[in-house]
Amino acid sequence: MQRPQAILWDWDNTLVDGWAGITAALNVVFAAHAMPAWTVADALARVRGSLRDTFPGLFGESWREAVNLFRTTMAERHLQYLRVMPGIGELLQAADAWPLAVVSNKDGPLLRREVAHLGWNAAFRAVVGAGDAAADKPDPAPIWYALAEMGLQPGRNIWYVGDTAIDMRAARAAGCTAVLLGDAAHDGGIAALEEDGAGPHLHCSDASSLTARFRAFAAA
Repeated sequence: MQRPQAILWDWDNTLVDGWAGITAALNVVFAAHAMPAWTVADALARVRGSLRDTFPGLFGESWREAVNLFRTTMAERHLQYLRVMPGIGELLQAADAWPLAVVSNKDGPLLRREVAHLGWNAAFRAVVGAGDAAADKPDPAPIWYALAEMGLQPGRNIWYVGDTAIDMRAARAAGCTAVLLGDAAHDGGIAALEEDGAGPHLHCSDASSLTARFRAFAAA
């Protein structure tokens, strides 16, 4: 595997766990529309795209009002639910030798608040969320947007690390190396990703295995 020139990261369920907050905000919106509540497991299984890509299908013509309510609710409470995923502190330390960025389908302003809340602003040269680029993942636009902010060109020497099929599709479409972190269980597993044309170029089962790979690159 080619040594990376830069590493871009997905956010939710890759670096952090904010699903309790996302689920709570969704349930406020569902209640306002007399829709059944979701569990965190439901959200993990169903939430992939950005608000502008998914809410029209959920809420029809009232989707813009639903987006506004979701954003207001998230802004009030999302930081209290935010947790760093296991092993991520050590992983980011090991990756510190490379330029880093975040590319997420979480709304840009919310995403940047979370990065700042964790004290990670200095770690990332770009933090790109939903709505920042012309389109959101799986479109390659947000990855290209982040690379432009970093002064870099797309290529297989750019790694994009994520946990879902959407992440792998976005990385591939951007011309970058798609790195899967975890088992993609909520997308049916790695075999399902590969059958659907969204398989990773590199699979790391957990943060520690990716940490070891970065340390090996740094020591070479």
